[in-house]
Amino acid sequence: MEIKIPVCEKYVLSVEEAALYFHIGINRLRKLINQHKTADWVLWNQTHASIKRKKFEQFIDSLNTL
Repeated sequence: MEIKIPVCEKYVLSVEEAALYFHIGINRLRKLINQHKTADWVLWNQTHASIKRKKFEQFIDSLNTL
């Protein structure tokens, strides 16, 4: 049995999910992750990065340009 959780309710998003949710390209998101490897909105599982949705929303809100 697979449980489907809406993206807007997930705590952590994959790069692909975040790209769709935030309307930002996958390559741009990967570039942001590489520029901010120690940011509190990045969650690392060994070499795989995920994005903490609410923390990333706060990060995006603090920017004037992306």
